[in-house]
Amino acid sequence: MATQATPEHNERIAKMTFASVWPHYISKVEKKGRTKDELYEVIEWLTGFNKENLQELIDEKVDFQTFFEKAELHPNAHLIKGMICGYRIEDLENETTRQVRYLDKLVDELAKGRKMEKILRSDA
Repeated sequence: MATQATPEHNERIAKMTFASVWPHYISKVEKKGRTKDELYEVIEWLTGFNKENLQELIDEKVDFQTFFEKAELHPNAHLIKGMICGYRIEDLENETTRQVRYLDKLVDELAKGRKMEKILRSDA
């Protein structure tokens, strides 16, 4: 069984700003030949945020807790499963941590060259 995140870990994740990880997401996918537009598409699928919404959230330096409180999570988000950063996503009890890991997993799949329809769980 995968490790459960500690309360301290959950707190750290919740307080991290989206703006602080955004450049890492971009470089991760672009380094693997994917585009920023594809990244926007993946994030919009998960959260409902378009480019303008994302830029506002980046400018406001919102933390992940606020980011996901404002998001409208896709109804198929629960289909995002597997290991990311040593944690099994579906076993994470803390909602914010699980949602951040959803996002991490989608960015990871994009960078690994997975087909967009698979990433967006459209065949579910």
